[in-house]
Amino acid sequence: MRLAGAIFDLDGTLADTLPACFAAFRTACAKLGGPAYTDAQIRGLFGPSEEGMVQRAMPACWEEALAVLLEEYQRHLALCPRLFPSVASALARLRERRIPLALVTGKGPKTTTMSLAHFGLDRTFDLVETGSPLGVVKAAAIARIVVAWGMTPREVIYVGDAVADMHAAAEAGVLAVAAAWAPSAIAAELAAASPHRLFTDASEFETWLLRSV
Repeated sequence: MRLAGAIFDLDGTLADTLPACFAAFRTACAKLGGPAYTDAQIRGLFGPSEEGMVQRAMPACWEEALAVLLEEYQRHLALCPRLFPSVASALARLRERRIPLALVTGKGPKTTTMSLAHFGLDRTFDLVETGSPLGVVKAAAIARIVVAWGMTPREVIYVGDAVADMHAAAEAGVLAVAAAWAPSAIAAELAAASPHRLFTDASEFETWLLRSV
């Protein structure tokens, strides 16, 4: 393959931020009298942005719940480790080689901004597409980026850690790369989604990526 552009997911792909996501949502529910969720149940709610998640979980007080969630996410994000080292290195090397980079995440605009600032990625991505409170919009976001870059989809990869990411990449026509290096990743489920490539080691991903440009 000839790689012309790379698009990345955020949570579980660039860094292990999912514990912060789970803790923030769970705390918001607890403070506003919402349902009690396990981590797995919260992950099952992913698709819409945080705005949409709290609207569905606590429709009567979702604005208050969102305010709590944002405050808690910022607090827990401060406890998150750095980017996965090999991913950080890969991003830097791709920037050096002038390969266009973009971010497509299901997160809302506020938590995305917090995350990019926390990890020092404010100027890393040429384009950033965030989620919608209405539901999953990743495929359309990926397609918009490919058009904006003036590339053919098969020259572009989308790197994500969830089965839904693999489906979004396939729908947009780009090459799906499964990031199974986070503790929360389930490699068998990702493999069943038939990605273009699957990596359980981020350093192997970096090596492959740089060979592809």
